[in-house]
Amino acid sequence: MASDVIITKASGKKERFENKKLRASLEHAGATTILADQIVQEIEANLIEGMTTKLIYKKAYRLLSKAALPVAGRYHLKNGIMELGPSGFPFEKYLSEILAHQGYAVQVGNILDGKCVRHEIDVIAEKADQHFMIECKYHNSPGIACDVKIPLYIQARFIDVEAQWKMMQGHGSKFHQGWVVTNTRFTTDAISYGSCAGLKLVSLDYPNVGSLREMIEETGLYPITCLTTLTQQEKKSLLERNVVLCKEICHHPQYLRELNIPVNRIKNILEEGNQLCHKLISHDQH
Repeated sequence: MASDVIITKASGKKERFENKKLRASLEHAGATTILADQIVQEIEANLIEGMTTKLIYKKAYRLLSKAALPVAGRYHLKNGIMELGPSGFPFEKYLSEILAHQGYAVQVGNILDGKCVRHEIDVIAEKADQHFMIECKYHNSPGIACDVKIPLYIQARFIDVEAQWKMMQGHGSKFHQGWVVTNTRFTTDAISYGSCAGLKLVSLDYPNVGSLREMIEETGLYPITCLTTLTQQEKKSLLERNVVLCKEICHHPQYLRELNIPVNRIKNILEEGNQLCHKLISHDQH
């Protein structure tokens, strides 16, 4: 039985395959119950002992891509964010775009004076009486977790920056907070420390309310790396030009023309991007 097959997670941990987890992830991405059942049955029929979750994902993603491109794009979110590398800068820019969409004034890659030393800060976000210092921890592998040393280090930096901020005019009454945002996950100790110290931790699926995934789904700001119609080289070229959002190429098709992508493929890319981001793009932009 499929439920008796042991699979290997990205962390190396072994666990029994649970079809309900796979079905839930497919349906969460927008697959119909019928399509999700078909894919789960196909995966179960080809399970072997020790199969990795990465390979299971690839098989499910391939099946989704044949049936429903926008659903496949949403299902690809975790891996799409992983593709924002190899440097962490596209991830920082991507986060800043999401926060800007939520009404924050954002700055990326600033150097600030703390009370004791200077600090290079990934993202600074400000709205009304809220002022946040945000550090992005990007990892190229899903098996790497942010352990407690990272929030300990970031909190120490935040305390130094906050002490300087509070001496600035108008900042005495503002709410200041440090954030750590990662594309993988936090260990239990890291979460415990963050909660105790008042440091906000955000990963793709943490916390239950306000996770990175929830922010992306609410805003429709999916990264270009989620698009199934773009090649890896095309994604890389767009990222090198600081184009990180599907929305950007839907609103500015010239970014695709500059890569010498054929007209018929550009139409397919824009159609997928439009559906993925839940935004209607007028025909004259195609």
